[in-house]
Parts: sequence; structure tokens; C-alpha cells
Amino acid sequence: MKETIRQTVQNYLDEIFEITRFLYQNPELGGEEVKASETLCQSFRKHGFSVETNFCGIPTAFKASYDSGRPGATVAYCAEYDALPEVGHGCGHNLICTSALLAAVALKEVLDDIGGKVEVYGTPAEETDGAKVAMAKQGAFTGASVVMMAHPCAVSEVSGTSMCLLPMMFRFYGKAAHASACPEEGINALDAVIQLLNGMNAMRQHVPDDVQFHGIISNGGVAANVVPDFAEAQFYVRARKKATAEEAMARLVNIAKGAALMTGTTMESLEFEAPYYDLCTNQALCNVFVENQEAMGDVVKPAGIGNGSLDLGNVSYQAPCVQGWFGFNDPSLVMHSREFAERTVTEEGRRLLMRAAATMALTGYDVITDCELLKNIRLEFETI
Repeated sequence: MKETIRQTVQNYLDEIFEITRFLYQNPELGGEEVKASETLCQSFRKHGFSVETNFCGIPTAFKASYDSGRPGATVAYCAEYDALPEVGHGCGHNLICTSALLAAVALKEVLDDIGGKVEVYGTPAEETDGAKVAMAKQGAFTGASVVMMAHPCAVSEVSGTSMCLLPMMFRFYGKAAHASACPEEGINALDAVIQLLNGMNAMRQHVPDDVQFHGIISNGGVAANVVPDFAEAQFYVRARKKATAEEAMARLVNIAKGAALMTGTTMESLEFEAPYYDLCTNQALCNVFVENQEAMGDVVKPAGIGNGSLDLGNVSYQAPCVQGWFGFNDPSLVMHSREFAERTVTEEGRRLLMRAAATMALTGYDVITDCELLKNIRLEFETI
């Protein structure tokens, strides 16, 4: 049956690669992926999938599924299709979504024989608001046995980790007054922000080495001769693991409360962006994924150090996850560039699509047909 999967990938490769080209020619920013979403949904329906649009209340999100009607695991793939300003598909999302589409079509070909279910989640705005965060918050992925994704890159690598990123905005409210004539009548909100920054900097040496603080003063007043009655600061806290980041953020919030007490201001804190959790790659799933990737002729390097943050991390706390990196075999190629976008629609891009889709479909087959593998995947997931 694995040969059937590989042959199905070949049979539909050219058809689905045309969608890759179409998205390259019609790049859409996060939340505006109307053409991309409609085109992908049309293709899923054509290939016998049921499609739910406006998924989780997100206009350009969708969920495509095919259920064999027989017992078995639920294999899910994530599709991204937003582009970058000016650069277009410089992150290769036009290949990410089509590899998910082609993998699902290939796995569906054998699903009636082996049982189980295949799902594809269309997840908009990865580069900005991270729709996976909102979808995970609504429990969208809790029914999946595994979740997989394939990401283009310069050189193929094993799925690794990412940094947890927690955003927080602090707003301080004081009382305006003339800074020279009657400063004693004022309550300086900017002083509170400065105390917060000082406290944060003092804390840096008393947190684990992987914890990072990034912050700006987004509002520090309006005029030098007016005591600021409002000031605002925005921060990111990053760490290798979600629990570590949450502990550091809790301490930062306490520092902000202390800054308010010191200055006589009032303070409120709120998330100003979506939090991105660390990616917990499931090693049992990843090992099989890499075996299939190498069987498709890919040379896969060990996982690199993930210093960025991505919304698939939130999914990995709801279901066992793997994000395979599929390279153009060009170490000089830089992501988020026009050159990277152009490479997605070359013959190299077509071959990458083939390898990525086949790898994910073959891994889905293994998950459904190997009960011991699925058991080990689940046991590992329950320990994160």
C-alpha cells in the first residue's frame, strides 16, 4: 500500500503543483488569504473531502476531512498559506499548504482499506496573528492522533524545538500636572515604566540561562513639561519551555505591580499578541517521519537550535506533533527573501513538494497501521 501512496503522489503532483504556482503569483497577507483558502477548499472538495469553512470563526481558515468510517487513528496535517509583505511567499507557505493537500489526497487513497481518518487544518496568518493559537485555544486539535507539517528551508533538518514566546503589555495610569509649576500635584506614569524596566533588568541574572526579555516603551508621555498621566510598555518573555516562560512572566507582572505601588499609579496588564508555546516534537513520531523522509531520497541533518517562535508549538500541547524541514539543498538560500519565494516554483520546488507530501502520507499510513507505534507516540505525548 505504500507503493500506492507513492504512486498517488506522482499522479496528482503536477495538478497540485499548479496551485503552488497560483499562490506564488497571487500572494496574500495574513487574514486576507481569500484566493488561497478558496482554491485549496475547491481542490479538497474535488478529491472527495468534506470541507468546513470559516473554521473556528476565522474567515480564511478551514478544515478538510475524509473519514473511512472504520476504526483507526486520526492523522492531521497543517496548511499555511499567508505571504509576506513585499516578499510574497518567501517562507514557502505556498508549498506548505500544497504538501498538506497532496499528502491528504495520497493517504485517502488507502484509507478505506486501513481505516482511520485524515484531516487538514487550513491555518491562516502564521506570520502575524498565528491562527493555530486561536484554533488550539478552542480545542481544535484535541481529536487528532498526530499532527504533521512540512516546511521548506535551505537544507533538510529533523524537526526540533522552538522558543516559547509570551507577550504582555503594561499600562500605568497617573495624574497629569505642570512639570515645573506644580509637579507635586502629578503622579508620574512614566516613572512606573522606568521602575519596571529597572526591575526587569535586575531580574535577568536570577533566571535560567534560556530566559530572554525584550521590551519597549510604547508610550512615555506627550510633552516634556507635562507629568505623564499615562505610560505603556510592551514585553516579550521567551524561554525554551512554556513552564519556564510562564514563571518568568509571573515575576515580571509582580515587578509591574511593585512599580505601581512605588509610584502611586494604577496598573493593568494584558496580552497584546497571541502567545506562542514551544514546539514539543514527538520523538517517536519524528523517528518514523525521518525514516520515510530519507526513504524518499532526502538527506536529513540533525535538528538545529530553534531560536524563533511559531504557532505550531501551541498545537503540540494538544496533540503529538512533528514539523519536518525539507530543503532545497542550497545552504546559501535565505528564508523570507524573494529568492526563496522564486525557488518554490522551480523544478526543485516541485521535487520538494513530492518528497514532503509522500513523507507525510507514508508516516500517516504507519501511524494508522502500527498500533505499537501509536501507543508509544501517545505515551510520550502524555509526559510533556
